[in-house]
Amino acid sequence: MNMALTRKFKETVRARAQHDPEFRKALLVEAVELLLEGDVETGKALLRNYVNATIGFEELAKEVNFPSKSLMRMLSAKGNPRADNLFSVISHLQKATGVHLAVGA
Repeated sequence: MNMALTRKFKETVRARAQHDPEFRKALLVEAVELLLEGDVETGKALLRNYVNATIGFEELAKEVNFPSKSLMRMLSAKGNPRADNLFSVISHLQKATGVHLAVGA
């Protein structure tokens, strides 16, 4: 069952991400880990929250040269992003927010 997030919850996440670098980092790390584990739906949801809590879809769209509405759709519950688009988004988010990820075995 997928529950819609309230505006207050989204605002709380945004405020914390803007003021707490460790929380911001954990949010992106968790999103990417979920994607790598195959939980694409939850990973996209967290990635969407991360975008909303940090640079926003309009700024991200400018940087990745992709329409903001397409980015929002791509990270929606029904979105089906191509790998190159998804990795482009993650790469830019790392640069824009100063959170850098590395894969370990």
